[in-house]
Amino acid sequence: MPKTGRSLLLSSLALITLLPRAPLLSQILLDGEWSPRYHEDQPERIPGPELGDYLGLPINDAARQRAESWDASRLTLPEEQCRVHVSPYIYRGPLDFRIWQEKDPETQQVIAIKNYISTWSQFRTIWMDGRPHPPAYAPHTWMGFSTGKWEGDILTVKTTHIKTGWVRRNGLVMSDHAAMTEHFIRHDDHLTHVTILQDPVYLTEPLIKTEDFVLNLHASDASWVYHCRSAEEIANRPKNAIPNYLPGENPFMSEFPKRYGVPLNAALGGPETMYPEYRSSMKPSAHPVPRERIVPVAPPPSEIEVTKVQGNVYLLVGDGGNVLVQTGDQGVLLVDTGGQGASAKMVEAIRKLSTKPVRWILNTGADADHVGGNEAVSNAYGAARHVELVNTPFASAVNTVEIVASDPALNRMSAPEGSRPAYPSVAWPTETFAGEKDEVFFNGEAAEMFHAPAAHTDGDSLVFFRRSDVIATGDLFDTDHYPSIDLAHGGSLQGIIDGLNHVIDLAIPAYSEEGGTMIIPGHGRICDEIDVVEYRDMLTIIRDRLLAMIKKGMTLEQIKAARPTMDYDPLFGDTTGPWTTDMFVEAAYRSLARTPKQSASR
Repeated sequence: MPKTGRSLLLSSLALITLLPRAPLLSQILLDGEWSPRYHEDQPERIPGPELGDYLGLPINDAARQRAESWDASRLTLPEEQCRVHVSPYIYRGPLDFRIWQEKDPETQQVIAIKNYISTWSQFRTIWMDGRPHPPAYAPHTWMGFSTGKWEGDILTVKTTHIKTGWVRRNGLVMSDHAAMTEHFIRHDDHLTHVTILQDPVYLTEPLIKTEDFVLNLHASDASWVYHCRSAEEIANRPKNAIPNYLPGENPFMSEFPKRYGVPLNAALGGPETMYPEYRSSMKPSAHPVPRERIVPVAPPPSEIEVTKVQGNVYLLVGDGGNVLVQTGDQGVLLVDTGGQGASAKMVEAIRKLSTKPVRWILNTGADADHVGGNEAVSNAYGAARHVELVNTPFASAVNTVEIVASDPALNRMSAPEGSRPAYPSVAWPTETFAGEKDEVFFNGEAAEMFHAPAAHTDGDSLVFFRRSDVIATGDLFDTDHYPSIDLAHGGSLQGIIDGLNHVIDLAIPAYSEEGGTMIIPGHGRICDEIDVVEYRDMLTIIRDRLLAMIKKGMTLEQIKAARPTMDYDPLFGDTTGPWTTDMFVEAAYRSLARTPKQSASR
């Protein structure tokens, strides 16, 4: 063999030996514009499902009760009008969608596969670069957080961090703990989309659905743009009323079975109704929901974790209540200081975030998990009560830490209670307010404190950073539990609902009820307005049920036995710990029983 031939052969063999080290690229190109075919579940997907039709869906009793309470008029509320479909549901309706790849300009490796969905102009990103899913405290979105990988010619996608949305848009919902697995399968000019939805809160087993699409070479861009602005659709509706049906009073539950001759037991759904064998029995489906929560609360991180919310505001997550940090040239402002046990780590995290001193602490209340770090921060950065002021009425003139809270919060912190001694004086608020609000302008930004009377206690405040567009709610809002109602200190269910409605009034979503004003609960994950709306709706519906039971003369024990919170217990309920479901129901009942003038929002 000529020398040049041997060299070429050796070079080829060397190249071949290297090939197995690289991944085999067998994926198929999904890029293009796709239009749906509606032969699968057409009545549900186009005209929409019948009210009371839950047939063939693996739901539990909590999902059924929540669906039966749903009144379609709720969608006329301004804060509900621009709600969009979540990623497990949006592909089933009228839409076109576009797929394309985002590539690294240097290596041409695929970073992400993008979707643009014409329904409500939704963008979706499927990350292909191996990044992990976010932590539990990260925000949830309509599309969720998605990561993908190729399995042969099939794109498999895992999605978490999805907002509450429809399983069937007649009241059946999936919770914000749901996760989805998808498969995108292309055959020539056809695309099959398979979704496997798992929801530990409302589904008894995975729910599998499919849709088919065809490549569209003649799409019209004019139909791809949608912008929603809310408006007052129903005049003279009572302010903050939430349309809903009390248990057993939804007049539409028998329409579907009567119209189609379907037994009511079958129409009400349940996993049994998914299978042909069910025809032989048609027994009612009962899948009781335990009183304790189904999804455990994620444990706090062992170290303080810092994440940017937006603007100049950061969230510190650790043991205790959420702590917000606003930074800038003038120094650091804190909203709450967390629990005492993590105060040293919190101070260390603040110093890593900014070399400037802490100048302000705005306390949302007086509970130990929110003010426990006041003492450590005051001692670390200079406590006003340690300084003897001469010829000046202002502690800030000597650059000390100012602590602001409502009058009742100072009263509570400065006096012993039961076995708890008074807080050290360096932890007390140095300035208080007795009216509706107080204001601080710091780091070029206005921070407003609004008093929320008779809510968790009589001393709660929420804080609104106007330029960064971030609201801290304190214990008005908790994404993991029912709110604590401290009756002994002036708390009430209606006061919490009023406070949440104030938050909703302040918040403005960026687009399709998502983003815009970001909202940080006293405990739990980063949220936006629609997350607060879901929580407010839940409490208002429970309030209406309790008022109806009180009007009927039911005793507290009878009310507890009736489980007016059953459809929300998997999300927020507890049977052990410092705040159980029974404690919440009792406190809510007692606060409503002593204010009989409150009317239901029906």
